[in-house]
Amino acid sequence: MIDLNKIHLRPTTPVLEAMRIIDQGAAQIALVVDEQQRLLGTLTDGDIRRGLLHGETLEAPAERLMNRKFHSVQTSDDQGAVLEMMRTEVLRQIPVLDEQGRVVELLLLQELLNPQQFSNSVVIMAGGKGTRLRPHTEHCPKPMLSVGDQPILEILLEQCIASGFRNFYFSVNYLKDKIIEYFDDGSRWGVSIHYLVENEPLGTAGALQLLPDSLTEPFLVLNGDVLTRLDPKHLLQFHTEHQALATICVRDHELTVPFGVVQTNGVELSGFEEKPTYHHQVNAGVYVIDPQLLPLLQPHQFIDMPSLLKMAQEAGHRVAVCPIHEYWIDVGNPDSLKQAIVSWNNSV
Repeated sequence: MIDLNKIHLRPTTPVLEAMRIIDQGAAQIALVVDEQQRLLGTLTDGDIRRGLLHGETLEAPAERLMNRKFHSVQTSDDQGAVLEMMRTEVLRQIPVLDEQGRVVELLLLQELLNPQQFSNSVVIMAGGKGTRLRPHTEHCPKPMLSVGDQPILEILLEQCIASGFRNFYFSVNYLKDKIIEYFDDGSRWGVSIHYLVENEPLGTAGALQLLPDSLTEPFLVLNGDVLTRLDPKHLLQFHTEHQALATICVRDHELTVPFGVVQTNGVELSGFEEKPTYHHQVNAGVYVIDPQLLPLLQPHQFIDMPSLLKMAQEAGHRVAVCPIHEYWIDVGNPDSLKQAIVSWNNSV
């Protein structure tokens, strides 16, 4: 049973603190309560992402982002009926309230059913040469570089396994034998691994044309040089909830101009801005793709994912954007590799 004290928070609690409570509470939810412990609202990973997309910040109070129209049940409700409601409404958690509206228990669907396993596949792009990481990659493919005591690719694999995924495709090209020899068919991890062998570089989207025609469900695509604490199943749920044919993850990036910016109107001075900071959403290298988009790819075509997503939009398909607020790092150069080695195991 969930310890409710560990997932309770007050309406004024900052979202950043709420994220910590959600991450450490093992229930994927926080409960916003008043002084009498009466439930005011619920806060999930999805609520936070929607708030960030609408301009809220991590310093905002929880009450600004919480769901006030939450589902709940009473202590007297039949558990069979509760389970059926959770299935129908696609609810992962549901609070049980007493007559005063106080939370006495939190029911988890995963505890009422067998642990969920996903039939969706995961594609990990592991074919790049990693030229910016030389000399580390002269004899080692970039995804096989170690962070801590594991190759990056193994970290990604085990994250997805822990989240319930069992079917994997590794796109390989440069020094592919080292990857294939290490992972083989995946049986050492109790999963299935197949290889998309690029005889020529095809880009981060072109390799998807090598997938079998039998795929019918949305699949995850992960760049093999990106580490993040984003839970893969949360991303898949986000994709499903927004009824998209593609979802791209983004990360907030700050860029500070190290000089005073001069503002002009024609040849006249209109103002100054001293060392301004600009915020941008950058591509995080994590996606969900529906197989319906694969016919957009041409045989042997070199194409990167942004181009595929633009083509999907131009064809009238919905492309969703999922912000990553969890730890994220692109291991693309020697400095970021050093940073990942230091920070990964201490990240939450």
